Amino acid sequence: MEQHEIDAELDAAAGLLDSASAGHLSYVAQDSTPRVVPVGIWWTGTQFVISTASTAPKVAALTARPELALAVAAGGTPQDARYLSVRGSAEIRVVDGLVDEYVAAARKSMDPEAAEQFVESCRAMYDQMARIAVTPRWARYYDFGAGRMPKFLQDLAERG
Repeated sequence: MEQHEIDAELDAAAGLLDSASAGHLSYVAQDSTPRVVPVGIWWTGTQFVISTASTAPKVAALTARPELALAVAAGGTPQDARYLSVRGSAEIRVVDGLVDEYVAAARKSMDPEAAEQFVESCRAMYDQMARIAVTPRWARYYDFGAGRMPKFLQDLAERG
């Protein structure tokens, strides 16, 4: 997939990315079996940032095999279902204290007092965190209510 195609998909998903704070990360674990785990996400405009404990199993797995997939979804009915699927690779950096985007995500999703309490609790818990930066190498955005869906579904719908 060309970079302009990836950018177009991410642009189409802008509203979803502005409102999303969670996704599902898929990767291959150390024992060579697949994993899908819920994660908090922060979209920088060019990368997804996932923050976790530096000792989390996904950190070791992604260090060994950085290829991954990330899914972000929203909507509780077929008409408002939106979905972004991303493939990319992880760049991992261990930081002292909290990852900046982790703090920003807390402040975005909570009222100011709750966010400050959460951040202070996290500062007490984490000496270090892993910052997992995901650069999209492929992306596809679906908006089922708007008719933007996988081609095989469009083909089936047109047959009916």
